[in-house]
Amino acid sequence: MQAFGKGEVETGSLVEAYHRVRAYTEELCSPLEVEDYIPQPIVDVSPARWNIAHTTWFFEEMILKKFDPEYRVFDEKFGFLFNSYYNTIGHRTARDNRGALSRPTVKEVFAYRSHVDAAMAKLLSGAIAADLADLVTLGLNHEQQHQELLLTDLKYTFSVNPLLPAYREGFAPEELSETALLSGGSGNFVEIEEGIYEVGFAGDGFCFDNELSRHKVYLRDLSISDRLATNGEFLEFINAGGYRDFRLWHSEGWDWVNREQIKAPLYWNNIDGEWHYFTLGGLRKLTADAPVCHVSFYEAAAFAEWMGMRLPTEFEWEAASERFDWGKRWEWTNSAYLPYPGFMKADGAVGEYNGKFMINQMVLRGASVATPDGHSRPTYRNFFHPHLRWQFTGIRLAK
Repeated sequence: MQAFGKGEVETGSLVEAYHRVRAYTEELCSPLEVEDYIPQPIVDVSPARWNIAHTTWFFEEMILKKFDPEYRVFDEKFGFLFNSYYNTIGHRTARDNRGALSRPTVKEVFAYRSHVDAAMAKLLSGAIAADLADLVTLGLNHEQQHQELLLTDLKYTFSVNPLLPAYREGFAPEELSETALLSGGSGNFVEIEEGIYEVGFAGDGFCFDNELSRHKVYLRDLSISDRLATNGEFLEFINAGGYRDFRLWHSEGWDWVNREQIKAPLYWNNIDGEWHYFTLGGLRKLTADAPVCHVSFYEAAAFAEWMGMRLPTEFEWEAASERFDWGKRWEWTNSAYLPYPGFMKADGAVGEYNGKFMINQMVLRGASVATPDGHSRPTYRNFFHPHLRWQFTGIRLAK
């Protein structure tokens, strides 16, 4: 976590940011019915109710209990129910059991949010010390992460409903198109010269601890696409037998494809010989020039192999990021999620935020159409296990 400032911080901007971020979460919930808040179809997808309660729990547990001696918790049992993975804090409900509980009700969860928001408004009404500002800023960025998760989790939940309901009618940000198809010969490649480059966060403002410390890396000459791979290109990969050709796949990826019987990206459906895909706006015909999404690292790497190219490393991506448009998809890189030189975990529960996950995961760069405004930067390091697809994950090629 990067310091918000030094010494005491002016209250206005931080209080405004707090209310703006918290209000946006509730805005995202506006299309939902009560029943939409409950289901959890798979372990990776959390119920909407849990997402909005967990972000509230963060402010109560990490901030109010520490900085407000007069604060009284809303419900002692909520600490167990809405802790995610913080062993420092104590026991918690099993991750795959978050959707099995009918209580607390959605109404109670929103009352919990109001209770914590009122206490936070009081806490932030006076002078704000730097350590408090740091934690509030971390909490807001944490909530923005869950705003994206709220949409991606809801999308998966709606997708397994036989009625295929839309999160919001007419709302399909997945269809934002690219302007060129690589396979059509009209895509461009950015040339990056061999040399020493600096990567990692620098300057003032917020960053996560996994973006530190800034350091030098050596890169060889490379070319990196200024466009994401599209649905139309990935369809060519499918039609060419890409999912049946073991030569294109990592060994674990080939095992995954066969074990799970994977034949297309997540949410793709071939209906009467025509491809459709499920979007936040419901089931729609596949848009050929939209960037492909909901692919695993295994699929991204196999597609790159089929194209005679590769995925960029996270350092190549960052070095080139000022030269191309990004932000429509979280982009798989060919880099394992590892600590930077000089990485330091904070003391206490905050130290569990990133460091303990630096194993068996791959780095994604950029942002997606579900990422809240102001929650992206070229140094941001997202990370997931290589088989996961429910996030808005996409492909940028390098050679």
